[in-house]
Amino acid sequence: MPALADRLATISSRSTCRLTHRGRKSGKPYQVTIWFMVDGDAVYLATANASRWWVRNVKANPEVSFHVDGQTFSGTAELVHDAAEEHHVMELVGAKYWYLAPIVALAHLFGYDPKPDASFRVRLV
Repeated sequence: MPALADRLATISSRSTCRLTHRGRKSGKPYQVTIWFMVDGDAVYLATANASRWWVRNVKANPEVSFHVDGQTFSGTAELVHDAAEEHHVMELVGAKYWYLAPIVALAHLFGYDPKPDASFRVRLV
């Protein structure tokens, strides 16, 4: 079986993944299509809205899996708290989703340093 970083490299250019997470009260599996970023053998998930259901559920039950391009990965999502890592996540978002650059530039023009409202690093197994 190929190394994890090699498997992730094959999907890194894909725009979205299908994340499976569990309800924080029911434990029922739910799926959502979201953006993701690959950095070596790490996967990051980020959102501009931390009140989304998937974010609340992942905070309560961090065991997740995601499906991309015929491959499934599983792991534990950890909320990113470190400012330097949050900045790194924003750089990854900007590099992959380059069409957000005008919005980010406009935010900087008005003195705002945009960052995701919630970011997770997924430790894959």
